[in-house]
Formats: sequence, C-alpha cells, structure tokens
Amino acid sequence: MTKIFAFALAGLASLATPVFAQSASPPTKLVVIDKVAIMQGSKVGQDVARQVQAIAKQAQTDLTAQGRTIQQEERTAIQQTAILAPEVKAKRMAGIEAKKRALQASAQKKDEQIKAGFFQARQQMEQALGPILQEVVKEQGANIVVDKQAVVFATANSFDITQKVIDRLDQKLPTIKVDLNAPPPPTQPQAPRQ
Repeated sequence: MTKIFAFALAGLASLATPVFAQSASPPTKLVVIDKVAIMQGSKVGQDVARQVQAIAKQAQTDLTAQGRTIQQEERTAIQQTAILAPEVKAKRMAGIEAKKRALQASAQKKDEQIKAGFFQARQQMEQALGPILQEVVKEQGANIVVDKQAVVFATANSFDITQKVIDRLDQKLPTIKVDLNAPPPPTQPQAPRQ
C-alpha cells in the first residue's frame, strides 16, 4: 500500500510541475494613460482644436453671409410677385431654391472637409504617440497599458504616465497642419437590421 501511495504522490508531483513552471513569468505591472487628456492637453492637440475651431468659424461666417444674400433675393422676389408673370415668377423661385440647395451642399461639404482634416490630424498624433508610449512603458517596466476611462477604482495615481507622455509628445510633435483636402475618414459598416 505504501508503494501505491508513493507512486501516486510521484504522479501528482509530476502533474504539478508545469503549473509551477508557468508561474515564473514576469509579474504584471500596469500603467494608465488618459487618452482624452493627451489629445486635449498636449500642444499638438490644442493646436489642432484651435485650427478646427477657426476653420469652422470662418466657414460659418461665409455660409451665413451667402444665406443672407439668398434670403434677401427671395424677399425681393416675393415682393415682386404681383408684377411678375407666373412663368417668370416660377423660374425666379426655382433659381432661388437651387441656390439654397447649393448652399446646403456647400455647408455639408465643408463640414465633411473639416471632419476629414481633424481625423487625419488625429491619426498623425496617434502615430507619433505610439513610439512615445512604448518608450515610457518600457522605462516603467510595465507590460499592460490601460486607458484611464476603463479604470473603475484606484487608490493611487503613481501608475498614471499621462503627463510624461504629454511632455514627450509636446517635444516631438508640437503642431500639425489640419488639411481640409484630407481623404474622408473610413466609414463604419452598419450592422444589418433585424
């Protein structure tokens, strides 16, 4: 009986060895970044936001002026309806409606250009951010990076590397030109409706 017990113990020990061998992996070290803070707090993020706001404000000013011109033309046409022949009146109103549609299309195109320029600038920021993040993570000896938005509870901030990443991004890429001729961002495929 003791031989069977010893044999069983040896068998159990041989089964347990792989489990102990796996525990020799390096300990998990986690760091946290706040991607939103990086995009908003870095020099390049602020520069992109400033450019986009200025472009949007200028577009709004231009489109508003064009809209007022069309509205004035429409008011004039309405005031002259009593003296215009029906076919002239219809032609004039159709022309005004065409201008309104063209203005709406222009506004939509400008909006898409601004979004595409912002998207491209953000991609450039993220490309510059990748190597910086890898460098800081390596310096910290970490093997897991988590976005701060995913952290539910923490008792310390010592694992937050956001400011180090912002500082290095500021040095490497302080500005990016927002390009209004950028290709549009890829569209997300829509899930089939059921």
